Amino acid sequence: MKEWYLLYCKRGEQKRASAHLENQHVECYYPEIEIEKVLRGKRQRLQEPLFPSYIFIAIEPEKGPSFTTIRSTRGVVDFVRFGAQPYKVPKSLIEHLQSHQIDESDYSNTPESGQMVHITSGQFSGFDAIYQEADGEKRSILLITLINQKVKVKIENTDVDW
Repeated sequence: MKEWYLLYCKRGEQKRASAHLENQHVECYYPEIEIEKVLRGKRQRLQEPLFPSYIFIAIEPEKGPSFTTIRSTRGVVDFVRFGAQPYKVPKSLIEHLQSHQIDESDYSNTPESGQMVHITSGQFSGFDAIYQEADGEKRSILLITLINQKVKVKIENTDVDW
């Protein structure tokens, strides 16, 4: 009977580790989510791991491959352990993760250009503004009306309520 284990992988090498493990007939699972990021000034939708640097694997310890073979796989650092033995992940947890579709709209929290937003903190606290565009990953450019004139300001995303 297959048992689920959790592997720790080298940073950013989950796909490589997964490919090499699947070549050894090891069942791999690492949930991914689609997020929206601003890269090089452009908004892009990217797939990122839900648990960076971790992969769930299912193996039959009696049949193989051995723990040593898995630990020696390219991209893998080691099993997650509690004590000397690798931790067995409950099958119910894997089933729960696989059965739940993550609503991607929860992770896309930037408004559309032209949408009204409210500034909740900072020097412009209490002002309503018009969202223009993202300015990197942590700031946005907003239009605020000051003295009957619209002015572009850069505001931290944490200071704005979409």
